[in-house]
Amino acid sequence: MRSEPVLLVHGFTSSFERNWREPGWCDLLGDAGREVIGVDLLGHGKSAKPHDPAEYADLEAGVAAALPDDGQVDAIAFSMGARVLLTLAARAPERFGRIVVGGVGATLLEPPDHEPLALALEGKSEPSQPIAQAFTRFARGGDNDPLALAAFLRRPTPPLTKDELGRVTCPVLVVIGDRDFSGPGQPLVDALPDAQLKTLRNVDHLGTPNDMGFIDAALTFLDAVPA
Repeated sequence: MRSEPVLLVHGFTSSFERNWREPGWCDLLGDAGREVIGVDLLGHGKSAKPHDPAEYADLEAGVAAALPDDGQVDAIAFSMGARVLLTLAARAPERFGRIVVGGVGATLLEPPDHEPLALALEGKSEPSQPIAQAFTRFARGGDNDPLALAAFLRRPTPPLTKDELGRVTCPVLVVIGDRDFSGPGQPLVDALPDAQLKTLRNVDHLGTPNDMGFIDAALTFLDAVPA
């Protein structure tokens, strides 16, 4: 039975509370005897919400600051948080034992143009795609700051290359729904040295965090199934 703490990194427009605690992830990990390390990415949840894209240039440093001083952690991340987590794991592979990423696939290697969504968050246009409409709706709810989220999207971010992903040495589970716009998942699996794929049937992007198939697969992979 593994005993490493589990780092949880949420997706865009979400937070540690909404992405992980409300769906029950934290309770399940606690029942398995695993310490949870929760973070709110800059611009989200309880974190600061600057409006300057340059402030978001190194999201990975903020996540790294939440890690213990030494030893390894396991980690689960969703969507935008998965990109941040894999970038951090490429920088410091020795810090991670096992990683689960959900809601990411081929688009991680060829990221989409976020400018139309950023403009929509600023109220300068209306998004045409259903997923962009959903993100815009979420961004305007709760304690979100749409202008901060627009700045988040415009942050200076170098491409996540296959060479960089090749430095992620720990085992990785990629979980993605067969209706997720981020897929397919196989190109991401192929870019990682030690990865396997779990495809969820009839699951779209936004439904992934609450899907029991994702939860079961992640907890099993981390050897964190409650007794």
